[in-house]
Amino acid sequence: MSDILVIGGGIIGLLTARELVQGGAAVTLIEMGRTGRESSWAGGGIVSPLYPWRYPDAVTALVRWSQQVYPDLCAALHEASGIDPEFTPNGLLILDTEERAQALAWAARQGDEVQVIEGPAVRALEPELGLRPSQALRFPAVANVRNPRLAKAARRALDGYLRLREQEEVLDILVAHGHIQGVRTTQGVIHADQVIVCAGAWTGRLLSQFCRPPAIAPVRGQMILFQARPGQVRHTTLYRDRYVIPRRDGRVLVGSTLEHTGFVKATTAEARDALHRSAIELFPLLEQAPMETHWSGLRPGAPSGIPYIGAYPGTTGLYVNAGHYRNGVVTAPASARLAADLLLGRVPSIDPAPYALEAPR
Repeated sequence: MSDILVIGGGIIGLLTARELVQGGAAVTLIEMGRTGRESSWAGGGIVSPLYPWRYPDAVTALVRWSQQVYPDLCAALHEASGIDPEFTPNGLLILDTEERAQALAWAARQGDEVQVIEGPAVRALEPELGLRPSQALRFPAVANVRNPRLAKAARRALDGYLRLREQEEVLDILVAHGHIQGVRTTQGVIHADQVIVCAGAWTGRLLSQFCRPPAIAPVRGQMILFQARPGQVRHTTLYRDRYVIPRRDGRVLVGSTLEHTGFVKATTAEARDALHRSAIELFPLLEQAPMETHWSGLRPGAPSGIPYIGAYPGTTGLYVNAGHYRNGVVTAPASARLAADLLLGRVPSIDPAPYALEAPR
């Protein structure tokens, strides 16, 4: 029997388990597939929201806390696992400037650095850019991580520190007299004093046996990957909700769609072609680069993009850490720390009120 059972092995579940283990808890992590292979694998790994000024303060608080710890977290995971998450502060270049005033006001409130770049200087920053914007916004401190490597590193760093059960689906959460007892899975019953659900897009379905399950719904996103050369694309570049992310080895990710298709994760030729057109518009050099792969993932969408982090009302010992929508990677360290604080009875690192399940969204 474990002190705490973590349901879900994405980056949210893995980092939550890590925080709990470091806090002295005996932890079992259960994942219906393989760890880190759902939305944690499918996303882009930008360590920032796409248009950060558009988000509620509750999301910004998680983002800012996480951004502060990300360099040390990636270094620690690299040392413990031998896998480099490739934390790369290459900056975020936003070519949409219609909301320039809002962006600058937001940055001033947050103490964040943002630069207004005039047209010729934009070309100097990104010589291969196909567009010729009169202005752009540059957030120079924004980094990206190679999210599949981040998940792999987090998983390997936990070897020997918890019990891991992959390819095992949770069928029911067991409760008696308002107190958590554990779960029933495809392999049997697992007893636990506390259970935290970090199941991403599947969280609402898993908690449907309870009154008022969290309003988390799957939102499909499709992406494509090119084989380019290092340095051809320098910044994470954003334009009209499409982003281009360079990796250290020259690969370039382009995303992403927003599709309400339920739990259907299949890719479509229509989305692939639309992403390809956006990629060529932004960086014409990609027309000559081989398109390596095309994939999709299911984001855990929640109202206003504010995740649910906290105790489940009316059931002692049941907690949730899910619903991060498009910002799972960037908010994962803060979300994991806050969830562990609440489970372990520590003083919360961040005000937990906005993330409570009963909080308005």
